[in-house]
Amino acid sequence: MSLEVIKKHLQEVSLFKGLSEEEIQPIVEISNMHIYRQRSYVFMQGDKLDRVFFIHSGKVKIYKTDVTGKEQIVSILQAGEMFPHAGFFRRGSFPAHAEILETAQLIVTPIADFEKILIHYPELCIKLFNVLGEKIVDLQNRLEEQILHNTYEQIIMLLLRLCKSNGKQIDDGYKITTHFTNRELANMIGTSRESVNRTINQLRKKALIDLDESGCFIINPDKLEEEIF
Repeated sequence: MSLEVIKKHLQEVSLFKGLSEEEIQPIVEISNMHIYRQRSYVFMQGDKLDRVFFIHSGKVKIYKTDVTGKEQIVSILQAGEMFPHAGFFRRGSFPAHAEILETAQLIVTPIADFEKILIHYPELCIKLFNVLGEKIVDLQNRLEEQILHNTYEQIIMLLLRLCKSNGKQIDDGYKITTHFTNRELANMIGTSRESVNRTINQLRKKALIDLDESGCFIINPDKLEEEIF
């Protein structure tokens, strides 16, 4: 793939928007574009951490497994996002698995080469810290949810969070464009599939959420928030 095509893709990644030609060209020269098929793995938990990835298209599931094989979903990432966010600040191995949910085009950048570029372009460092700061706040909010709210409220807050991260605005609500099973939703907050199923049914009976013909959640955040605030 030509460098010009890679540059075009990189310019659409949120981290690199606004960079000058001079600033983005070194990143283009050290990066490659790869296509990953659905259900393939970008990396496995424990693999050597030496690259970061920027999503041009497709969706990627980031999740961890414990010694018993139990899955804990960290996030579902979409076009414009990067992963792993800890890549620039830790050494060793990837902290989670990265599985392709929808065929994806990923820009692959070696960490060692990218760190050299960061030294020369302070503006890019600031942008990177802003992105990481947003992730830290999100993790803090999730921790507070588990400490301060019961399971019913945690599931509601998860749905509200998915409106922002995986939703598309329609009329006065949101459509969650990624299909999640109740098991996957449960794995995001460490609860049981039965608890999610029960809560979803309760919320549908109250007309606080709905499903469209393709099985995607339709949510009015304002109405749903009234259940917990």
